[in-house]
Amino acid sequence: MTKHFSIKITFLAAAAFCLSGCAYIGLGTNNPEILPIAAPNIQTPITAKPVQTNDDYYQFGAAQLNAALNQKATKGRAKNIILMIGDGMGISTVTAGRIFTGQAKDLDGESYILEMEKLPYTAFSRTYAHDAQVSDSASTVTALTTGAKTSIRTIGVDQTVPYDNCDASKGHELTSLFELAEDDGRATGMVSTARITHATPAGVYGHVANRGWENDSVMDDEAKTSGCIDLARQLVEWPRGDGLEIALGGGRENFLPKDSDDPEYTGRHGKRSDGRNIADEWAAKPDHKWIWNSAQFADIDFSGPQKILGLFEPSRMQYEGDRPTDAGGEPSLADMTRAAITRLSQDEDGFVLMVEGGLIDMANHGNNAARALEDVMAFDAAVKIARDMTDPNETLIIVTADHSHGLTINGYPKRNNPILGLTNSLDGKPMKGADGKPYTTLLYSTGPGSMFARPDQYRTIVPGKYSLSSEADKDGAKLVTRPDPQASEVMDHDYVQQALIPSRYSMHTGEDVPVYADGPSAWLVHGAIEENTIFHIMAYAAGLAGYSPED
Repeated sequence: MTKHFSIKITFLAAAAFCLSGCAYIGLGTNNPEILPIAAPNIQTPITAKPVQTNDDYYQFGAAQLNAALNQKATKGRAKNIILMIGDGMGISTVTAGRIFTGQAKDLDGESYILEMEKLPYTAFSRTYAHDAQVSDSASTVTALTTGAKTSIRTIGVDQTVPYDNCDASKGHELTSLFELAEDDGRATGMVSTARITHATPAGVYGHVANRGWENDSVMDDEAKTSGCIDLARQLVEWPRGDGLEIALGGGRENFLPKDSDDPEYTGRHGKRSDGRNIADEWAAKPDHKWIWNSAQFADIDFSGPQKILGLFEPSRMQYEGDRPTDAGGEPSLADMTRAAITRLSQDEDGFVLMVEGGLIDMANHGNNAARALEDVMAFDAAVKIARDMTDPNETLIIVTADHSHGLTINGYPKRNNPILGLTNSLDGKPMKGADGKPYTTLLYSTGPGSMFARPDQYRTIVPGKYSLSSEADKDGAKLVTRPDPQASEVMDHDYVQQALIPSRYSMHTGEDVPVYADGPSAWLVHGAIEENTIFHIMAYAAGLAGYSPED
């Protein structure tokens, strides 16, 4: 028994991946209960058994095999589709989020199993855009919701549309899964911690040549004259079916006129220049209502017929670690997911829902790993709500990222080392770089954490003389040195991890991202797939876009 196992696994813990939806079974210290299951079906003659048969890790691996052998594909039509997007949640962010979540629960982080990782079918998604090796959220959400790749910075239009060209977008709009669902008589909704006019949620309903057209005041006269409409108006005026049943997130400034005071913050106003309050226009429709704080959210009967527009911040919502929880605060992503599923489940024909953890991406952009991982944990809590509230025999859940980020997990930290901390080796001492200074386990490739991007934290930069030395050169000029991270600061909520290349914000990266799935047709999620194939899997499962699933 190694020191990392607090409980002898006498019954093989095949539920490590919880392929059948069981409770979490952990491998590390202070982990919760072990659930007994059948031993794996091993046919090898007893004489061929390896000597490590009683090793805990060996038993756990065998148990995972057994769980996979017992997994049965669910066929037939999916009544409901839930697409859950962790924005910017690449593999390294998932891994770090797993360790962070386990450690936050006082469990062994390395062997912790996130809720999304319990979904039995997995794949890697290729996220390149039509015109770029590394994508943004506009082109990636278009791939996910329409089945076709397009150019970066455009939403819901085809690959021929140049960025910012309104005229070229006319007649080149793509049909989204949500539009197909509305035309089919199903309910639709979306939830995001970003602005609901931001790129990812806009993929539900939007068609623009410029993802920045979130309100009319940012559109030039040519675009307006040509008849292009901003994303906030497109949401409220969405003509498909009977419109969205529910939309929850941030971004109310894009729905309010410039001369309108924000209902929550003194001195803040709307951003619309057309004088329209389109949040009120939403509420003026029969059985429609718009809300802006958690007290109003708590008063809504989401099992009723009302169609709800929730706009909980002028711009993006608060990071999970900063989220106000008083009556005037904000609901969590899990709360909003529960509300959306409650509302959409009233439709007997089924529903299609998007849930976005939008702030994972934004914290990664700022090289602020603490907030990024807190939002991974909040996103994973929403995944649990979605699983708990739905039947895998009738609901296809797909969890993925739209693209990745340049977060790295590096060094040789000892087991159970704080994931946000300095990289301490097996002897407990911080590992050091060639400059003699320690470093954190989590680092970024680009962003504001670069020593060249933060002049308050380093000596004068001498062009052409960047060095790891702190000695003066022959001319007496000081050479650049890397800031010395201290153990007392790296665990701070506001700490910005160091980065290599200076930039105003961390750049996206282009590696494949994970896809996790369960429910009808989830077995189609396997191998290395194109990001736009995910649309086809969802449409096939739901019997939309001309597809008809097998019984």
